[in-house]
Amino acid sequence: MPNYVEPKLIAGNANTPLASSIARRMSMHRGMSVDLVKARVERFNDGEIFVEVYENVRGEDMFLIQPTSNPANDNLMELLIMADALRRSSAARITAVIPYFGYARQDRRTKARTPITAKLVANMLVEAGVERVLTMDLHAAQIQGFFDIPVDNLYASPIFALDIQQKFGDRMGDLMVVSPDVGGVARARELAKRLNAPLSIVDKRREKPGEVAEMTVIGDVTDKVCIIVDDMCDTAGTLCKASELLMEYGATEVHAYTSHGVLSGPAVERITNSVMKNLVITDSIAATGPVQACDKIRILPTAPMFAQAILNIWNGTSVSSLFATETLEPIYEGFFRN
Repeated sequence: MPNYVEPKLIAGNANTPLASSIARRMSMHRGMSVDLVKARVERFNDGEIFVEVYENVRGEDMFLIQPTSNPANDNLMELLIMADALRRSSAARITAVIPYFGYARQDRRTKARTPITAKLVANMLVEAGVERVLTMDLHAAQIQGFFDIPVDNLYASPIFALDIQQKFGDRMGDLMVVSPDVGGVARARELAKRLNAPLSIVDKRREKPGEVAEMTVIGDVTDKVCIIVDDMCDTAGTLCKASELLMEYGATEVHAYTSHGVLSGPAVERITNSVMKNLVITDSIAATGPVQACDKIRILPTAPMFAQAILNIWNGTSVSSLFATETLEPIYEGFFRN
């Protein structure tokens, strides 16, 4: 057992429902009540963020839950300031639990005189006192190398596989897993392997960021139920175009699974009017009213996985064991039943 007496959770304002769900799941796993540490996170009239932790955290193993989703800058500053408050309050260790890691798309220089903002964010987190990061489905796996501290990157694909096996149990032979771009092939291949399904790729060419000039399908999707898998869905433009293209190439149905439902701008309207049967996302980002009201969008819980990962970090056991279906199935018992 570690030197820390108990794991303690504290949360910012970015996704309090998820933080509360993680605390409840940890209470179930441990057989004792696990509550969020009481704290005050507020803003002055000029927008400055102020944090006050109401409970003693000296010598404690703290897990700070805060995705850096929209508004990304405000939520990132909350995370940094809360980490600084915990460090100055003599917390023994601070682990940042970041279900959605914002600025991950800026992981390299695509043109001259552009930043690598993901590295900048990593530097700021370490400087604020964070000693470990727990996240899910980083946009690019190499972002783990931007940190000089341990980074545990969980994956949503095992949860997606459990859901797909339940929803398409009698049609598993008709499934085709589709990557929406060449860069996501590894992610799609991992899900296809779990489902024992074939893999197809939508190859796209962009003239400029946010605009797709041309798309083609690599692989035969005729009479297949296509499952598009991606790490995030922002404006849903590419996702909806890919769905239309797959139907034109002979697919019978198109469903999409994305880890992070950013869903900004016209995304919900596009999804509602698209040929997709449904879009499945996780609760790594707090769902807005329009997202909750959309009949085509379904949300899967990540709290059981994050709760177990936090406990594994705390007691020094394997986090990668959560990648295995036989480990994850008991944790999600009650959510997915064969």
